[in-house]
Amino acid sequence: MSDETNGKAPETGAAAPQAASGGDSGPSVSSGSGSGSGAPPRGPRPGGGPGGRPSGGPGGRGKFFRRKKVCKFCTEKIDAIPYRDVRLLQGFVAERGKIVPRRLTGVCTTHQRRLTRAIKQARNIALLPFATRH
Repeated sequence: MSDETNGKAPETGAAAPQAASGGDSGPSVSSGSGSGSGAPPRGPRPGGGPGGRPSGGPGGRGKFFRRKKVCKFCTEKIDAIPYRDVRLLQGFVAERGKIVPRRLTGVCTTHQRRLTRAIKQARNIALLPFATRH
């Protein structure tokens, strides 16, 4: 009787399939006695770091240090981004023709706005394609 009242499997939707497959032999060992959420136990993933990416250390919890991206235009002191410089602009346009976001390129906010304007001007006068053909 105490096994039936302690189990929270019928109340939560995520833990209901566990209760059906595990049977009524008592509380499951993998469900975690403290959390009660029915989530699988947390631990190191097979690939190393979070998301399966390799980590820097041998224990799976490495010290992965990502260097902060610096704005290319600020470091080279480029104030005006010319729309005619197609080689420069192509570095900030993806293969499919999309403008690459700041978080990937590391460009600061003001230069990203100027870069976007320059890319759009270059597209309008056919220096850059709007999109590639599939």
